[in-house]
Amino acid sequence: MRILVTGGAGYIGSHTVKHLLARGHEVTVFDNLSYGHRRAVPAGVLVEGDLRDVDQLDNVLVVHRIEAVIHFAASCFVGESVTDPAKYYQNNLVNSAALLERCRRHGVRRFVFSSTCATYGVPTAVPITEAEKQLPINPYGNTKLAFERMLADYAPAYGLGFAALRYFNASGAAADGSIGEDHDPETHLIPIVLQVALGKRPAVEVFGTDYPTPDGTCVRDYIHVEDLASAHLLALERIEPGRGSFFNVGIGTGYSVREVIRTCEEVTGRPIAVKEGPRRPGDPPALVAGADKIRRELGWQPRYADLRSIVETAWNWHRNHPDGFGKD
Repeated sequence: MRILVTGGAGYIGSHTVKHLLARGHEVTVFDNLSYGHRRAVPAGVLVEGDLRDVDQLDNVLVVHRIEAVIHFAASCFVGESVTDPAKYYQNNLVNSAALLERCRRHGVRRFVFSSTCATYGVPTAVPITEAEKQLPINPYGNTKLAFERMLADYAPAYGLGFAALRYFNASGAAADGSIGEDHDPETHLIPIVLQVALGKRPAVEVFGTDYPTPDGTCVRDYIHVEDLASAHLLALERIEPGRGSFFNVGIGTGYSVREVIRTCEEVTGRPIAVKEGPRRPGDPPALVAGADKIRRELGWQPRYADLRSIVETAWNWHRNHPDGFGKD
């Protein structure tokens, strides 16, 4: 299949591109490199561009005869979305709407969307299933949910087939150590903890120690980035015209912040300094995926089903690439 991957030079996108190429698909990456890295994808597949440039987008869709789109391009920092919602509505909704409309005009009928568990807000039950009410508590979640609804409206009207994957905390790195996580600023817990182990940070700050969880810290479901990539491939291959599906993607097990720190200490063999702080506004106590639907309907199974195996791949990447991809 000829596939356009927007945001394909980013963390999850680049791992998905790696899997797509291994499966023999023809891949075109469209990325403005605001979050992504040129070195994260093969040079021959990258088109540097911005979704706001609809003329360039039209050209890419036509010249590369695109048959399917996997859409990762987005702004994704919850805190920033609260302080700068205009950026999030532009990048995550307006630009995404322009992409989807170009797909409609050019007859692209397969679309996989990188969504998020942030569309649920504070869940009423854990694990979270797809039946949970979607009540986002920040602009990031609002924009992702708005585009999910746009997809749902386009599907029956225009024959679009889509899958929206609501995933939890993406983690880890490629098993062969070739690519991994490199954000600036880094906001994800596991790489922050590993940066402390590497001496690149003095301590990891724990935001809140009085949550109604076993050890008082937030609990999250950590899903390996390669398992996320495989979920995107399975979803793409099972899309049906005029129909859409929504899937949670997680391992179904929650780990607290303290458990993550302890596991990182075990894997690295190094002590991790901790600084305790107050809760951050908007952090739910626990977010754990109920992922039975994707297992049942797509036959998806995570290869990395425990925290330690996820952290081991992350540590392999970070200790061998302490400066990430370096300067592109």
